[in-house]
Amino acid sequence: MEWKELYSKGCRPDLTAIAVYIESPLWNRLCEHVESIYGISPVIEHSVCSGAPGWNIKYKKGGRALCTLYPAQGFFTCLVSVGSKEAMEAELLLPSCTSYLQELYRNTRVFNGGRWLMIEVTSEAILEDVKMLIDLRVKKKK
Repeated sequence: MEWKELYSKGCRPDLTAIAVYIESPLWNRLCEHVESIYGISPVIEHSVCSGAPGWNIKYKKGGRALCTLYPAQGFFTCLVSVGSKEAMEAELLLPSCTSYLQELYRNTRVFNGGRWLMIEVTSEAILEDVKMLIDLRVKKKK
């Protein structure tokens, strides 16, 4: 059953139910990374966005979204916005990223000076790409 059907707008999942549905160790690794490095907690929100409707998990710092996570069976999608401020640094990092992320970046249109990357996190290497992109969006806590 698809995520949006399993948990309708009136049936908010908790973090445990989300992890069980995704069933990927990469999920826990990213959540632990973001929470420990940036000192922030996840926020579960419902969206009616046509691109990815249903419950998602947002990590925000200082009112700025670091990433939004969309559950799927066996993996998850991570939305990271690379804005105009981060674009140059992101492009310098691209050669060290997976070919998947390089192609995704090249094929994502620039919108309002930035790119909204919907990254399917299916491997450890892609997870590392995601972490690097999130790092561009915020300074780490000391």
